[in-house]
Amino acid sequence: MTSKAKQARNLIEGKPALIVIDIQKSTFIDDSEVRSIDNMPGYKDRMIAARDLVDAAHDNDIPVIFIQEVHRPDLIDFGRELDGDEDVHCLEGDPRTEVAKEEMGFRPGDYVIPKRRYSAFFGTDFEILLRGLKADTLILCGGLTDVCVHYTFVDGHQSDYFCRVVEDCVGGSSIQAHEAALRAMEYLQTGAVQSRATVIQAMSAA
Repeated sequence: MTSKAKQARNLIEGKPALIVIDIQKSTFIDDSEVRSIDNMPGYKDRMIAARDLVDAAHDNDIPVIFIQEVHRPDLIDFGRELDGDEDVHCLEGDPRTEVAKEEMGFRPGDYVIPKRRYSAFFGTDFEILLRGLKADTLILCGGLTDVCVHYTFVDGHQSDYFCRVVEDCVGGSSIQAHEAALRAMEYLQTGAVQSRATVIQAMSAA
């Protein structure tokens, strides 16, 4: 039986950090009809909208952490990642793999965490950085909603961070997968799914 006597949580609890997941140059320079990873309609516009979050974080002295998926050209670190629908992607040395710094308003003092797997926590120093920043609430944007955003959210949840996902600044492999992932994250933390406008307002008040 589900208990409804839950403690109400603020959108931002303690110190926040903005986590920009896999918004890389490919989104802006690769207009191929056939892509190595499927994107839902409107995906690029959702990534562009995430720039508003980055600007708001900068304006309010909230740390901004860019997560970058990157793989070695010999494919040695893909593991089982190519067993599903995804083709080879995010190779070192490919201009499409670079973080979209200009498009996202990257500033000196922002952080970049490279990763080889879906979750930003897996095999990286992400959590060491979060501890150094004394972050409590992770605000997630980027892609894919149903893959890297979802798995980073889950690991953040299991590491006892308050996790929020900005629903209009994330995009999935399909609309159905995007919506299912948002429901799954909301299941883990009530109030996790928030709009860009609401999050920006909370950043200003934090």
